[in-house]
Amino acid sequence: MHDEKSSFAKRLKEAMRRAKAEIRSPTKLAREFNLRFNGDPVTAQAMRKWLEGKALPSQDKVRALASWLEVSPQWLRFGDPDRKDGHSTAKQETASYHIDHGWAARKFELLSDPHKRMVLEVVRALLRLEGKQ
Repeated sequence: MHDEKSSFAKRLKEAMRRAKAEIRSPTKLAREFNLRFNGDPVTAQAMRKWLEGKALPSQDKVRALASWLEVSPQWLRFGDPDRKDGHSTAKQETASYHIDHGWAARKFELLSDPHKRMVLEVVRALLRLEGKQ
């Protein structure tokens, strides 16, 4: 398990380097991550443990990290001997795509009434295009 954690830490640092995430402190890194993550926020201590290879994030956090750093969640979490660059294939990307319906509903409620109407019109138009009125 230690090798698994330290390997994850190496891939995380590599992905951060490639994404030019020049955030040196775990506190700043946690803050940047939490801006992009819709679940419970992570602490600087948790981020430090990920970076030091002492802990592994949950899958939802791995997906958020991967999305932020533009690598495949599969590569970030487990590594992939065939893909050293961390980029996913189309098949992997489709399989790892996740829709958080709760997030969309929460964000929709934050919109003004005119913007809510716009979103609803777009959804109606898309449903008509797909023949699912």
